Amino acid sequence: MKTTPYWWDSAPPAPIERGQLPPRADAVVIGSGYTGLHAALQIARGGRSVVVLEKGQVGEGCSTRNGGQLSYSIKPSLRALTAKHGPEMAAAIRAEGPASLAFTGDFIRTEGIDCDFRLCGRFDGAATARAYVEMSHEADGENIIAVPKERQREEIGTDLYHGGIIYKNYGGLDPGRYHAGLLEKALEAGVTVLPQCGVEAMDEGPSEVTLRTAHGSISAEDVVVATNGYTPTATPWHRQRVIPIGSYIIATEELPEEVMARLFPHNRMYCDSRRVIYYYRASPDRKRVLFGGRAAAGEAGAAVAARRLRAEMVRLFPELASTKITHSWMGFVAFTFDKLAHTADKGRIRHAMGYCGSGVGMASYLGMKAGLRVLGDPAGDTAMTAPSFPTRPLYSGDPWFLPAAVASYRLLDRFGL
Repeated sequence: MKTTPYWWDSAPPAPIERGQLPPRADAVVIGSGYTGLHAALQIARGGRSVVVLEKGQVGEGCSTRNGGQLSYSIKPSLRALTAKHGPEMAAAIRAEGPASLAFTGDFIRTEGIDCDFRLCGRFDGAATARAYVEMSHEADGENIIAVPKERQREEIGTDLYHGGIIYKNYGGLDPGRYHAGLLEKALEAGVTVLPQCGVEAMDEGPSEVTLRTAHGSISAEDVVVATNGYTPTATPWHRQRVIPIGSYIIATEELPEEVMARLFPHNRMYCDSRRVIYYYRASPDRKRVLFGGRAAAGEAGAAVAARRLRAEMVRLFPELASTKITHSWMGFVAFTFDKLAHTADKGRIRHAMGYCGSGVGMASYLGMKAGLRVLGDPAGDTAMTAPSFPTRPLYSGDPWFLPAAVASYRLLDRFGL
């Protein structure tokens, strides 16, 4: 069993050598995932010099470790957002979800990135009968379709759920190849990308920001923090506002075509209604099952995660009881205390982060928006800058409370509450 992402088999992290750190650039981006590269691409295409600093290999974080599901990305409901922010702002925030999906799809098509992107819809299974009743209230018969339990096998090869919901305007892609294509566009635009060059400290002055690394210092007029679940201690204000959570995925051995057709008749993306969710799909070539979720209350190793995820997969699909696992890996997503992604400008330092496990589209979109704001382009405005970015007293970026929270959520899921 490999402990590297399945996606790396065809699109491993780019072997970029660390070059000389220049003393200055117009802009510096911290992080080489979707957010950072989209921000850097906009800045470079706007005619400014930009350097991307990456503490590890380029793209080795969650941008090449996720499940490749492309969603609307907004977790809170319209009702919850209205109660907190008022109807106008709530509607504007919710609208940014479809906008992020549309932007990402348009970008992939326009730039000609070969990453198996497709709009295929997502099926969310109801873990309880009560959950199905609540979920079915969302159905509009056109873009959101309720599937009762008696018709469930038309959508998924399991009897475990109590029906579910199809969200038609959802998509999927190969995240490794998407990142590789995005990186290629950034390099072609003149972006300088420096791996193994993590930021150790930042000092914001009246006219520029100085960033110190192990390989020297660099100054810039503008900085974009694009680190999400890997936010370093060098940016304590941001680190205090995101909760890094390990998300784990396994890939099965290749399966017969008829088995995959039974399990996933319409080749959608899949999820369920539990608080501690599982997400899964067929691989782009429809030969394997990719199955992910939270493997333990705390963080777990690849072997432990593989056993636990496999057990849940077999509970859902008993015919996979003898199936072997070929890959087990994880990446850190970043949740926020209000379950919203955030982007804003604090002086010369911009940020975009906190995608709450739905970052493929929103990271791309908000990275692009942050890059446009660096250029002073009004098109960089977004409703996601309006909500304040909350933290909690005494929280410094180490989620000591996470194991207890996950354990309590699992207990509620077990009793269907």
